Amino acid sequence: MAKLSIKPLADRVLIEPMAAETKTASGLYIPDTAKEKPQKGKVVAVGPGTKDEKITVKVGDTVLYGKYAGTELKLDGTDYLMMRESDILAII
Repeated sequence: MAKLSIKPLADRVLIEPMAAETKTASGLYIPDTAKEKPQKGKVVAVGPGTKDEKITVKVGDTVLYGKYAGTELKLDGTDYLMMRESDILAII
């Protein structure tokens, strides 16, 4: 992965969403129109935190986040989500 030239501020975290599932557990293929928006991703950059909110996730963590969390960005042809750490539900 290329070095990103973006540094989140305060308690913001940059996440690279993982690809949506393309096949069900039983082997059926899911068409693009029916795919769920991924809710799992990898942390690629973190802000320094704030006086009241220390950052607990780190680069490389795989996290779960809410379905509508974050702001979508495209950097160097890759889609990312920028969100506050409080929008992250869990580290997995």
